[in-house]
Amino acid sequence: MPRVPLLMGTQLVVVEADEDAVVLAPPPPVEPIADVTAAVRDALRFPLAGQPLEALVPRGARATIVVEPPALPVPGSLGDPRRAAIAATMSELDRAGVSLARQTLLVAGGLTRRLGHRDLELLVPPEFARRFHGRVEVHDVEEPDLIELESGARSFLVNPALTQTDIVVVVTAAETVLHGGAAALLAASGPESLRAADAYSLLETSTSGGWKLAVELEAALARRVPLLGVSLTLNTPALGGVLQGYPYDGQAVRRIANFPLRGLFGLLPGAVRRGVLRRLPSELSAFAVFAGPPSVAHAEALLRGVESRSAVLDERLDAVCIPVPHATPHLPREAPNPALAAYLGLGLALRLWRDGFPVVEGGTAILLSRFRRRFPHPTQGPYRALFQAIRSGGAREPEELALAERAAAADARTLAAYRAGRSCHPLLPFSEWSACQPAISRLGAVLIAGCRDAHAARQLGFVPTHGISAALAMAQRRTDRPARIGFLLSPPYFPLRVDQSTPR
Repeated sequence: MPRVPLLMGTQLVVVEADEDAVVLAPPPPVEPIADVTAAVRDALRFPLAGQPLEALVPRGARATIVVEPPALPVPGSLGDPRRAAIAATMSELDRAGVSLARQTLLVAGGLTRRLGHRDLELLVPPEFARRFHGRVEVHDVEEPDLIELESGARSFLVNPALTQTDIVVVVTAAETVLHGGAAALLAASGPESLRAADAYSLLETSTSGGWKLAVELEAALARRVPLLGVSLTLNTPALGGVLQGYPYDGQAVRRIANFPLRGLFGLLPGAVRRGVLRRLPSELSAFAVFAGPPSVAHAEALLRGVESRSAVLDERLDAVCIPVPHATPHLPREAPNPALAAYLGLGLALRLWRDGFPVVEGGTAILLSRFRRRFPHPTQGPYRALFQAIRSGGAREPEELALAERAAAADARTLAAYRAGRSCHPLLPFSEWSACQPAISRLGAVLIAGCRDAHAARQLGFVPTHGISAALAMAQRRTDRPARIGFLLSPPYFPLRVDQSTPR
């Protein structure tokens, strides 16, 4: 009987799984790039398509460099290669004749909390930050001076820094179809287009309305200003300390499952456990860099990442256990409230699939989460409006939920908190709840293992259970045959590929 260690929040849970259980783990990290700066420089000189950087800008021009907050993957790392890539791109612009003083670093965070000064220091290496004298702008989706950009029958409101410049360069990592590449341009647009950016799968462009919107915006912007993108393919984050080798190393998984001090660690207060986990060393590296039109470079980098980081299923699962991490998918890293816990498991982990949804129709998802209804003030305050709407029946009545969303989007106090960088945009909780619906619509039940707030789970339409054993037994009873149960060794979350040639 295999023992499977799972990180549920700040606790390590060891599950006594059946012999036929499917343990889902990513492959080991690929050999990383030794010099990210040199790789970025070469990519800008030899893009996948279009002209190189030097051919696009005259000397003395102005440039806007679009970046995203380094929120994904979870967990992150201070040694994030995106920092070196951003600095290398800006240095190449300087070498091409666009001085650092004429460069604008545009941080496109979409509906998430606007980064503060301390967060901005993490975007580039300290040495580069000291000599950068250009302008740094954090996008505000509610800024009244957004520029209208026409694209056929549709129009976009975009940050003025995207149009009042001589070249736009997007520097991101290819994590999903909604994060990086052309999606970073969409993250510098208005709330209406951001709210419409959906995706059935986060790894397939054909099922993503958000990808199509982003490509449409890219084409409209390219008619006004030269565009270039730099996309990195990131490795699976490598954890250090007692978690070294987890989740891709089988020996490390067995060592952690038999860790003798696991019980003592669980007796520590939650705040202490969070501190210990956040201080564990982690390494994030890149193994490929591409340049070209933002959507082209991003698509190539994303495909490379899916190929190298995926766990492959020979057939779909009857149930899947998904550990929910102790940190939110946004900055600052905090304990997730129930809506964010649902988004992490259903809107993120269960949308990272390609070639087929990993669970059978009517199957079961088990989220390992305490599911405590706490909303750190003021950063998670807007999530209260979502829970208020769901409490009145809005979770099952789309019209009522839409009315609550419009009311939240017009709340002056919440909008002021967003614009001041104290909280996320009031539309973000509703957008994340919508992101959970593709998975919910395919599942027969969502069980919350270890739930401490049964009322919150039931409000969201989920089934609370006391622990993982009870949840597994319930999942087994939902099938008329021995259930095929998968255990996702995470975080970090990784792509799942389903081999459709041998359906069950």
